[in-house]
Amino acid sequence: MTSSPELAPTIIAPRTPQRRTRGRTNTELYAWLFMRVSGILLVVLVLGHLLIMNILDGGVQRINFGFVAGRWASPFWQVWDLLMLWLAQIHGTNGLRTIINDYTRKDQTRFWLKMALYTASALVIALGTLVIFTFDPNIN
Repeated sequence: MTSSPELAPTIIAPRTPQRRTRGRTNTELYAWLFMRVSGILLVVLVLGHLLIMNILDGGVQRINFGFVAGRWASPFWQVWDLLMLWLAQIHGTNGLRTIINDYTRKDQTRFWLKMALYTASALVIALGTLVIFTFDPNIN
């Protein structure tokens, strides 16, 4: 049995990206690796945070201004919370960057969405870092 060329299925070419690439870089590989490593670190940091804040030493009812002031008096807890903030924010920003790249068709739309994302992310990281390191427990 032979197949005739007119009965062969037509295969439509996949959508080709409209963007021009400037050269081969490993940016996406590094972003992919960062997502995996930061995800693992975030699981440890967040579960540790939840265990300490909500389960150990009497539960959630003890969390108040004084508790946070005492906790952030220690550089260990400042660094713990700072790592959690930075990793979560950058992890989420990287995920949203990937979604923007996948679902936007126009270069100008992609550019402005990513600029808004990066601006919001930088603002949250800057303000969060400022709060952690300038927290004053003696507020009047």
